[in-house]
Amino acid sequence: MADNRIDRKFLVFLGLFLLLGMVMLISASGPIAYQKFEDPYWYVRHQLFFGLLPGVVMFFLLSHIDYRALRRLVRPFFYFSIFLLLLVFIPGIGADWGTSHSWIDLAGFSFQPAELVKLSLLLFLADRFGDLDPDDLRDPQLGLVPFLVALGLVSVLIVLQPDLGSLIAIASLAGLTFMLAGAPWSHLFGLASSGALVLWILIKIKPYRANRLMSFLHPEFDPQGIGYHINQAYLAIGSGGLFGLGLGHSRQKYMYLPEVIGDSIFAVMAEELGFVVMAIIIVLLVLFLLRLTVLAKRAPDRFGRLLVGGIACWMFAQVILNVGSMIGLFPMTGLPLPFMSYGGTALMVMLATMGIVANVSRQIEDSSRSGTKRMVRV
Repeated sequence: MADNRIDRKFLVFLGLFLLLGMVMLISASGPIAYQKFEDPYWYVRHQLFFGLLPGVVMFFLLSHIDYRALRRLVRPFFYFSIFLLLLVFIPGIGADWGTSHSWIDLAGFSFQPAELVKLSLLLFLADRFGDLDPDDLRDPQLGLVPFLVALGLVSVLIVLQPDLGSLIAIASLAGLTFMLAGAPWSHLFGLASSGALVLWILIKIKPYRANRLMSFLHPEFDPQGIGYHINQAYLAIGSGGLFGLGLGHSRQKYMYLPEVIGDSIFAVMAEELGFVVMAIIIVLLVLFLLRLTVLAKRAPDRFGRLLVGGIACWMFAQVILNVGSMIGLFPMTGLPLPFMSYGGTALMVMLATMGIVANVSRQIEDSSRSGTKRMVRV
């Protein structure tokens, strides 16, 4: 396998998004970093040392480990991620962030288990359905029940934090992966209907969630209160016009736009780079997702196809929910934009995930060579 190469188009896209993410973080984080730490590069260094560098190490390791060998570790890894989700409720270990209790904080090092759960649940589902045909999934005992148990366990712990944004992302990637596995449409329709009902209940029982929905439906209502975030995002995006104000020249990043380096970084990018450049970036994201689907189709086995296809679904869900919330297509979810938003845990886990994709692409090349050799022998 040493002679195998990672898919070049995949690597080019990945490198481009990592570079763009660091450049935009440098631009967006300066004012808030100086206000909090009197150091305009504090967030950049933190992202570099606790996100990018360990993520690159994980990418390198996982790109050289046969992805099929990971199946032996799927269940322990899934149970370990559940254990980490439980730790956030222990005083002295769990840490608050905004309205959610979703972080582990030990010795000054913070970690968000929900990001790891996205990967562990995806691996669990790909492993569980990797040996089953679509006809097998018609049996609820083989498909629907294991899916509901795994997703239900994760969902309950995420709801208790509470972290509705992560719950929506996890449910989306799990549901799309289940669909890719060949689940019957009747099961998928039932899951979607039940999920919508649960989401409606969760919104009704917490006033701040209802306020988010209200600001989505009526952004003009209470622009200095519940509608402040979305209105500032609109102002940033609209100010960018066709060609932007120029890199580093955002006005909204000066303490006007909430979560400026998190889920709102898309608005800062649009303000500085403009509509034309942002349209190109979105096209590149779409092409990257299409490249992932190509690699998924060419994977040597069903496990690899479900794994890479599920990763594509994961990225699609987060991109569409993040961008959609900034332009008013969806309510605010608090989800990061992959590779762009600040967050060491999210970047590290995403790069580890990309390492798995890289290894699948190596195995594709290996399978192609093996097939060619067999044809020559014949």
